[in-house]
Amino acid sequence: MLRPRWIGVLLLALVVAGVFAWLGQWQLARAIDTDPLPPGVTEQVRPLAEVAGAGEYLPEPLVGQRVEVAGTWVPGDFLIVSSRFNDDVEGYWVTGQLRLADAAAPTSVAVAAGWAPTLTDAESAALALEEAAAAGDEVTVVGRLISDEGPVPPPRGEPPFTMTRMSPAALLAQWHDTAGLDVYRSYIAAQSAPAGLVDIASPAPDAGSTVNWLNIFYAAEWVVFAGFAFYFWYRLAKDAWEKEVEEFEDAVAAASVAGSAPAAGD
Repeated sequence: MLRPRWIGVLLLALVVAGVFAWLGQWQLARAIDTDPLPPGVTEQVRPLAEVAGAGEYLPEPLVGQRVEVAGTWVPGDFLIVSSRFNDDVEGYWVTGQLRLADAAAPTSVAVAAGWAPTLTDAESAALALEEAAAAGDEVTVVGRLISDEGPVPPPRGEPPFTMTRMSPAALLAQWHDTAGLDVYRSYIAAQSAPAGLVDIASPAPDAGSTVNWLNIFYAAEWVVFAGFAFYFWYRLAKDAWEKEVEEFEDAVAAASVAGSAPAAGD
């Protein structure tokens, strides 16, 4: 193990282990949030543009942040999302495309306007909203900003445009007047429903833990990898040493046999 070749391999193992140790430290540093948001900060109503921009992912600490935004409803884009629960009662959400009033470029955000217990109630409320949107009056929406739930295929046997997830990406596929449009990845669950709908139950989000256990797990993995680098060197060196000892013992045994053999003519 003290031969130059194995000392070189040991130095290489030290370098590899050092890289793994640095990666473990990097993961560990990101496992603990040293600057968490103050308690109750999500309950303060903030302008939407201060929390997130169009096309941006919503950072985890800001999921559920109460926001306020002004705009106009786009007629023809009040769509219904099924499988929505309000206080453990299944029903429907009526959603709309809100075109922002103060955006520099055409920008929209999806809004869950309210909840209905039946599809008939949801359709009636959507029709009333369509009639109100035709006037083009500006409205102000206050609600919680929530991440896209991700689109999923409709249930078997349902119409192709049936939606069971609140996904701005899925809504965008059915919206009108979308040429050159910027869209928020997240959506707003309105705190006050229009007439014909029930307010969406949207309690304050739970205070998140300041410890990311997944990152701690990754840090532990890097420590194991660093240890494996040394074990790999040890195993290679030991195998080579055992092979040399075996060859030496075989050579000694062969020489012993040759020395004890009778000479020719004896």
